[in-house]
Amino acid sequence: MSQEQYDVVVIGAGAVGENVADRAVAGGLRTVIVEAELVGGECSYWACMPSKALLRSAAAVRAARAVDGARQAVTGDVDVTAVLHRRDAITHDWSDDSQVQWLESAGIDLLRGHAALTGGRRVRVRRPDGTDVDLTARHAVVVATGSAALLPDIPGLAGIHPWTSRDATSARSAPASLAIVGGGVVAAEMATAYAGFGTAVTMIVRSRLLGAMEPFAADLVTASLEAAGVDIRTGVEVVRAEREEGSDAVLHLSDGTRVAAAEVLVATGRTPRTSDLGLDAVGLAPGDWLDVDDTMLVRGTDWLYAVGDVTGRALLTHQGKYQARAAGDVIAARAAGATVDDAPWGAHVATADHAAVPQVTFTDPEIASVGLTARAAEDAGIRVRVLDYDLAAVAGASVHADDYRGTARAVVDADRGVLVGATFAGPDVGELLHAATIAVVAEVPLRRLWHAVPAYPTVSEVWLRWLETAGRATA
Repeated sequence: MSQEQYDVVVIGAGAVGENVADRAVAGGLRTVIVEAELVGGECSYWACMPSKALLRSAAAVRAARAVDGARQAVTGDVDVTAVLHRRDAITHDWSDDSQVQWLESAGIDLLRGHAALTGGRRVRVRRPDGTDVDLTARHAVVVATGSAALLPDIPGLAGIHPWTSRDATSARSAPASLAIVGGGVVAAEMATAYAGFGTAVTMIVRSRLLGAMEPFAADLVTASLEAAGVDIRTGVEVVRAEREEGSDAVLHLSDGTRVAAAEVLVATGRTPRTSDLGLDAVGLAPGDWLDVDDTMLVRGTDWLYAVGDVTGRALLTHQGKYQARAAGDVIAARAAGATVDDAPWGAHVATADHAAVPQVTFTDPEIASVGLTARAAEDAGIRVRVLDYDLAAVAGASVHADDYRGTARAVVDADRGVLVGATFAGPDVGELLHAATIAVVAEVPLRRLWHAVPAYPTVSEVWLRWLETAGRATA
């Protein structure tokens, strides 16, 4: 067994692990990153990038058909084979060669294999050839192993070999029919993608679609999916599943009905990848989310950090990378004995996780949101003022599409006169989101936002309409 010593050991070479390693190296720390699968991780090969590649082609066709003059040029349907080829190109055919080259250029060592903690600052890596390497970290070990699809304990479900999100984004062809169990972001995006391929899609949703979002946005997506032929069953659950060899899977529902489909996608949540990390060796419970402070230090330790999905704070790649930047910088600062800026919104904390998380859901229409919904703000004790505006009434929308449909909501803290949340639902609204994110993070008073003049004619003019609705004198 060989032994190595580093300043920092990072477990998990996804986008989040890469970022924390990069910041640690930039801070002068010798760093190794350990990966059991592909360097680049879930986002690059099975989540963000391939899923958006599957969605983009049909979205482009819909956008062309929404504009007279372009509509006439669209003479066919989406070419599914070409979409899958483009997805393969975006994932580099599941080769991580370019990511490995980036690690080398950044001065980050790579060790392939499965890592597990064996004690304080100690990690054992089982390499693919079966040999072990013991690593010791002088300063920090960082867990960036992400999350995996949660498979609910439903009789017969495992036996039908359902798809997880990985299977849906890496499929080699579009099935004739697809049943989706779940109503969150993954479920809604994959329903949008596969309906665009001509697959007959049925969704089984326990409560309502996109239940964590503003209801108006979820309603627009629901109506769009139904118009695309998706059968959405709400208020029901799967109670039993079965499949005979060579036939469709059959899902028995709680209302006594059943759904048959060639494939079943289970998208009911995520679970942390911590069950086989040796957490018990350092007094932590295997399989649990890792509880961290805002510097991403695991509570009860002074050397173990966790970033990304594994913390359960905000299961989004961009938010994990934000956490990684804070963690890498604070590890370097602590190693050097430098001042740690851990006050809210400081250089070494991930404060935005609590109230300013941005997210774009690539459904039809897109949903872009940041901060609190109106309900969440009220639950937090904020005296809320809601500003709703029909995006179709903005001049830029009439130029963008002939039948533009969308709504924008601003959630305002009425006592402080600042934005605490925003949701946009409409074509291409993801590009509107960062302005709202800046306003929420910076707590820019509405009276000052009045002087941020939106260009004409763009859909961003909704900001002016919000402020006019609020009333300049009372903003």
